[in-house]
Amino acid sequence: MTQLTTPSKIQATLAPNPETNTKIDNSNFLGNFIQETLALTKRLFIQLQRRPSSLMAGVVQPFMWLILFGALFSKAPQGLFGNDLSYAKFLAPGIIVFTAFSGALNAGLPVMFDREFGFLNRLLVAPLASRYSIVAASTIYIIALAFVQTAVIVGASAFLDAGLPGIAGLSAIAFIVLLIVLGVTALSLGLAFALSGHIELLAVIFVTNLPLLFASTALAPLDFMAGWLQVIASLNPLTYAIEPIRYLYLHSDWTLGSIVMHTPWIDVSFAGVILVLLAFDALILFAIQPLLRRRFA
Repeated sequence: MTQLTTPSKIQATLAPNPETNTKIDNSNFLGNFIQETLALTKRLFIQLQRRPSSLMAGVVQPFMWLILFGALFSKAPQGLFGNDLSYAKFLAPGIIVFTAFSGALNAGLPVMFDREFGFLNRLLVAPLASRYSIVAASTIYIIALAFVQTAVIVGASAFLDAGLPGIAGLSAIAFIVLLIVLGVTALSLGLAFALSGHIELLAVIFVTNLPLLFASTALAPLDFMAGWLQVIASLNPLTYAIEPIRYLYLHSDWTLGSIVMHTPWIDVSFAGVILVLLAFDALILFAIQPLLRRRFA
């Protein structure tokens, strides 16, 4: 007769042995971390496969932004945004960054729903190699979606006579999108751990999304803005992602020393904006560490 396995036996089987786990974690931490990250990433893609409408909306929305805003300013005076610069070419970098930012800002929603359904608590009490695997999995998932959206925007903007950067330029755009997605995804996940429910998280997303768009150079150059707004836009991480991409669209001979951004107090080079985005990512990843240690009732 087959012997039934009781819940107590299952717990005894899954319960970690401190001595054994210490040896395993010390010797195979990286392997465990990669395994956890891949498993959590696969789960997110399975959820996407079951709800493909979210991917379609994420692709269609930036395309509509590009078409509608391009049509809105299609009769703007020639040279208004610079010599021989059409608004489609000016707008494309802003739409690329803002789309990646919006997707990354929503990254905390699946985690928040996992909290509310109790799955996250089960995950947090599991013997994970690192809770940063949760951050890494969400980041990989959001980056994949952001790259799909970026490809759509780059292709659509090329069709609208915005031009197309070279291979090096496209690689630099992908790297910049990666940096902004990493920091904003970590921020969103931190909010998912810090706030009490999905209503509060949605409120934060709605309140910050459009103001950060308009307080950046996505839709208008810095010198078009009022003085106080120029200061805010010069502190906005989105501006530090938009301006180098815009420079890549306009200059094929760019280098790391090229000046890509003029703030009210300093000119910033391509390498400078990369350092700013790296610092932003490091700051967010450091700030969410205490939140990753939390447990929820």
